[in-house]
Amino acid sequence: MNIGLLIAGGSGKRMGQDIPKQFLTVNEKPVIVYTLEAFQDHPEIDEIAVVCIEGWENMLSAYAKQFNITKLKNIFPGGENGQDSIRNGVYGLRDAYGDDNIVLIHDSIRPMVSPEIISDCISVTEKKGCAITVIPCAEAMLETNDGIESDGSYPRDRLKRTQTPQGFKLGEICDLHKRALESGITNSVASCTLKIEMGEKVYFSKGSEKNIKLTTVEDIDIFKALLMAKRADWLK
Repeated sequence: MNIGLLIAGGSGKRMGQDIPKQFLTVNEKPVIVYTLEAFQDHPEIDEIAVVCIEGWENMLSAYAKQFNITKLKNIFPGGENGQDSIRNGVYGLRDAYGDDNIVLIHDSIRPMVSPEIISDCISVTEKKGCAITVIPCAEAMLETNDGIESDGSYPRDRLKRTQTPQGFKLGEICDLHKRALESGITNSVASCTLKIEMGEKVYFSKGSEKNIKLTTVEDIDIFKALLMAKRADWLK
């Protein structure tokens, strides 16, 4: 079984809005619904679960009913930070499903995730045991100690920009979180960094520049543009 676990436990302070960014409405549809639909419509996703910010669980359930998200089976509470929220989700899934199932952990505020990205993440997880969605680093990368100036650079061909989904075997990601807590790691920024901090290797699956994370108001503008965009016929 392949389970999509959407993380919607954050309040989105950087967006500066009155409601959590995952529930902002874009073109008469909440952001989280676009993300839910991407997993609902994917033939290899069997079920969906959401880690939801406190107080918005009923709204999430109502949206799922309104937009016919029939694969949504579980809603789990958010935590103090991202690591807490993900742990709540994978532990909750482990109570309901076997260790050998695949879980794709995905930011609810990445609504442009494509079927190809989801498929490749599943495929690599099946072959390698985990999959981190990444894209190449195209920009020049400068090193800095103070955020003001730089006198050094880092080769961009040695860097990848991470996205979600990030795929794991359910039993293995639960065990990783357990060992991380025992080691005193409580606020790793992502599942991939947690795995590396625990001394383990990760494998890459294919992402996309369009698979943006809606963090700022400017990101909402880009998302609206992407929804309206159509690729020119002459482009391969």
